[in-house]
Amino acid sequence: MKKTIVIILTFISTFSFSQTIKITQTYGSTNPEIQELMDFQKIYVEKFNFEYEKLSGKHWEINVSEFVDGKLKNKTQLGSTSEADFLKIRFSPFSLKLLSQIRNGNFTISANFYNFHTKTLHFKLSEKSDEDDYVVKDFFGAKIVNEYNFGDEFPLVAIITPTIHDDGSASYCEVVQSDIKPENLGSHFKIPHYFLITMKLKDK
Repeated sequence: MKKTIVIILTFISTFSFSQTIKITQTYGSTNPEIQELMDFQKIYVEKFNFEYEKLSGKHWEINVSEFVDGKLKNKTQLGSTSEADFLKIRFSPFSLKLLSQIRNGNFTISANFYNFHTKTLHFKLSEKSDEDDYVVKDFFGAKIVNEYNFGDEFPLVAIITPTIHDDGSASYCEVVQSDIKPENLGSHFKIPHYFLITMKLKDK
């Protein structure tokens, strides 16, 4: 009986591991002078590494959701394997770079991997918010690894303005490091306008 229980627990543990995507992230440039220039131009580069037991041959999609006054305004696809079969993931780990910029009243974003670039999307920033208040933030905080279930849509970054406290102080980290669902950040933290970049890895 004990042997049967051990086998079952081992199977459950293995199955749970196989369904988990592990994500790590690096930010910006290793060259401090280039990073200073990127900061000045409000250029953001985030590299995400995805590990999954059987990642080869899987499909992906990346979406940009825009929220206004706590409600979803639109959801736009940045790229997906539906565009061409050769875009499927070839092996694990799989790396993806998000490139974005906040400038001249616009938020611009693209992604690249395997020497392939997705289309570039442009979105208008809100005239009610100061352009300089918009920043790109990921959801790692102090964590080194984020884990999500395979097949679930998960957040990569948010383009937000800060939450404002009653005493006039402001915070970005409080927003993205909270336990609030990314799609509820606007209503919970009273952020009038923000963007959420999400991704999904799937069988087809």
